[in-house]
Amino acid sequence: MAKPVTIVDYGVGNLFSVARAIEAAGGEPRFATRFAEVRDAERIVLPGVGAFEPCMTTLAEKGLADAMKSFAETGRPFLGICVGMQLLFDYGLEFGRHEGLGLIPGRVAPIPGDDESGLRKVPHIGWSELLLPEARSDWSDTVLDGMRPHASAYFVHSYNCEPEDTGVRLADAEYNGFRVCAAVRSDNITAFQCHPEKSGQVGLQILKNFLAS
Repeated sequence: MAKPVTIVDYGVGNLFSVARAIEAAGGEPRFATRFAEVRDAERIVLPGVGAFEPCMTTLAEKGLADAMKSFAETGRPFLGICVGMQLLFDYGLEFGRHEGLGLIPGRVAPIPGDDESGLRKVPHIGWSELLLPEARSDWSDTVLDGMRPHASAYFVHSYNCEPEDTGVRLADAEYNGFRVCAAVRSDNITAFQCHPEKSGQVGLQILKNFLAS
C-alpha cells in the first residue's frame, strides 16, 4: 500500500512536479492547506520556489508556519525542498533580513558572485555532484543511504544555507570553488537545496528513502 505524503500547499512551489515524483517513488501525495492537515500528517514535504520573505509571509498568514513547528515536534518525517529548506533556518538575508521557522539554527546568505575564473555565476543552475561534508563519514541511516558515488542532483538557487552546527550538513556540492550546503538533517527533519523531483533516478532514490524513513 502506498504511504501517504502530505505536501504543504501554500501557493508556492512545484507542487504537481513534487506530487508526480512522490507517486513515482511509491507514495500517495496529498495536498494540505490547513493547520490540522499538516499537524496530523504521517509525513510532510515543504516545497518552495522564489524569494524567502514572500514564502515565509504566506506560510504565516495561512497559519501553516505554526502547523509545521507543531509537526516537527512529533518526530515524524519532514522533508524540505529548495526554498522549503531555506525556510527551516532562523533567518534569511534575501532583500533584507527576514525571520524563518527557526527549526534549524543558522542563516541563509547569498552565494558569493564570480570567483577569479569568472565562472561562478549566480544563480547556481544545473547539475552538481552530492558530496560528503567534512563532518560526516558516510550516509548510512539517512535518505542518501545507498547513493552511488558521484551522484548528481539538479540545483536552481542564489542563496546558501549556513547551519550553525556543521554536524547537520548531510551533503555538500561544489560550485566553482564554493562549497554549497546541498542538504541538511536534524533529528526528523531532512532538507535539500537541490530538487529531487527534477533529479532523475537520484531524486527518485531520495524520495524512496524518505518514504522508508
